[in-house]
Amino acid sequence: MPVYKWPHPAVVFKQINDWWQLNQSEGRTSVLFAYSLGKAQRVLCGLDSSIGPIGVHGAVDKMLPHYRAAGRPIPSTVLANVENAGLLKGKGIIIAPGSTQNTPWIRKFAPYSLAFASGWMLIRGPRRRRALDRGFVLSDHVDWQGILDTVDASGASTVGVTHGYAAPLIRWLKENRGLHASEVPTRFVD
Repeated sequence: MPVYKWPHPAVVFKQINDWWQLNQSEGRTSVLFAYSLGKAQRVLCGLDSSIGPIGVHGAVDKMLPHYRAAGRPIPSTVLANVENAGLLKGKGIIIAPGSTQNTPWIRKFAPYSLAFASGWMLIRGPRRRRALDRGFVLSDHVDWQGILDTVDASGASTVGVTHGYAAPLIRWLKENRGLHASEVPTRFVD
């Protein structure tokens, strides 16, 4: 969709670190929801560990040894559990899957401010429905201009589109690039 234009990741990581510092100054724990595999590790690589302690949910923690072994610059983290709650509460940032929102696990870190890192945060509805304090636009998917640049660079005269909002892209490619474009059905829906 044309609305998807991702900000530069350095800008997003600065916003996240600034939000964390603000919460810390107000005695709130920063809880940032991110998908456990991929997005959480990307977020961790962008955090300024000098701000304070970084906690991770167990679902995130179990992936970290693999990323560290591969040479990714994952900062030092602690497991966000009852034993480390005192270390994190009001000072730290916790990276956790969105499924932990409104669970007994998260309550041990109150007071907290909740945010989500996802491309979906570009759209107000998902942030509002999740009752988040902040949304950070960080996507691992191509944005509108990125997909157009890729199609142009490929030199293809026929383009198959799958997954996501196929119809608007197909229409745009036909009308604006004169390409033969069609949807490639996928069994992954909704």
